Amino acid sequence: MARHDSLESNRLVVSVLAMVCLAHLLNDLLQSVIPAVYPMLKESYGLTFLQIGAITLVTNLTSSILQPVVGYYSDKHPHPFLLAIGMGGTFAGLLLLAFAGNFLLMLVAVALAGFGSAVLHPEASRVARMASGNSKGLAQSIFQIGGNVGRSLGPIVVALVVVRLGQWSISLVSLIAFLAVMVLIWVGRWYQQQLLKGQQVGKSKFDQENSTSLTHRQVVWALVVLLVLMFSKDFYLSNLQNYFTFYLIHKFGISIEASQYCLFALLFSSAVGLILGGRLGDKYGRKYVIWISILGAAPFALLLPYCNLTWTIVLAIITGMIIFTSTSAILVYAMDILPGNVGMISGAFFGLSFGLGGIGSALFGWIADLHNIEYVFQLTAFLPLLGFVAYWLPKDKKKRSLQKE
Repeated sequence: MARHDSLESNRLVVSVLAMVCLAHLLNDLLQSVIPAVYPMLKESYGLTFLQIGAITLVTNLTSSILQPVVGYYSDKHPHPFLLAIGMGGTFAGLLLLAFAGNFLLMLVAVALAGFGSAVLHPEASRVARMASGNSKGLAQSIFQIGGNVGRSLGPIVVALVVVRLGQWSISLVSLIAFLAVMVLIWVGRWYQQQLLKGQQVGKSKFDQENSTSLTHRQVVWALVVLLVLMFSKDFYLSNLQNYFTFYLIHKFGISIEASQYCLFALLFSSAVGLILGGRLGDKYGRKYVIWISILGAAPFALLLPYCNLTWTIVLAIITGMIIFTSTSAILVYAMDILPGNVGMISGAFFGLSFGLGGIGSALFGWIADLHNIEYVFQLTAFLPLLGFVAYWLPKDKKKRSLQKE
């Protein structure tokens, strides 16, 4: 079977990307249900804030720390149906959470759900790369958009179902995981076919042909630069996404409802940024997209804390969109310089992104308690300036070499 030259030339591949995006959407929707039910669990069982924090810690540890471990293992021993098994863990975790009557069972439940997330991100990212052809950035963007949409839908599902019916109704929401398992079984079959094709042509790894000419020292240096960029990006975005509503309410006195519409506009702009970043990275090179997207957002971020309501919203949308263009570019760049380690890179970078976002959110909340939320926005406005370090990233492989078959 001849390889496709673009995403549009193979309907099956487009379907695979759509299914992976849908699975990411369903997974992140289900994961976002957990923090959304905290108030209900706290009131029903008299949990302390320390116990709520422990639930969050277990969720994040199982989700973030296990991701690179799962990715590293699956790079060496790929299992096409590991995706469906992982989602089965999420299904079991939410089902247990629906009827958990004590704190210990809640911890077990969220650990199971976290395992499902830890499996999905590196493995589904690998499948997206398999199906990407010459549009690796676009494929990763499509995959990641599913997560953005899913995270925004979780609280809505809780408000419409769980809040009205009670804790047991989480079991109804968990049926979404059953749907995701069916989707991932279909994806697993396609994944299995690709592995068999790779074995037939003597490849031990699917991405073996994506060689790199970088030295070991250059690879290490590039990874260090990417870590600095991720710190800048994820810390700034954690503040913008988690505290934007509080900022608008505190500074301009708008209603909670109005602030939610503003947050929706900000989240929507991130989806636009993801698609643009994927396309531009494929066409012009990922280094330049990374550089421009983070450093290019700095002027807007620096102006934002000193504007009126209208311009604050406009600048937040622009800043979020520009910074999000780097998301898929950073991930694909890392995959290109470490070929054959797609799962490990995906798991490490997704896990690191989650971890940095959580640390940033806690840190900025602490600073806001000490000072005020306006001070936090003034302080974090300087973070995108760290985008200048992208200058020292080794150049991308030329586009024509990426297109070689």
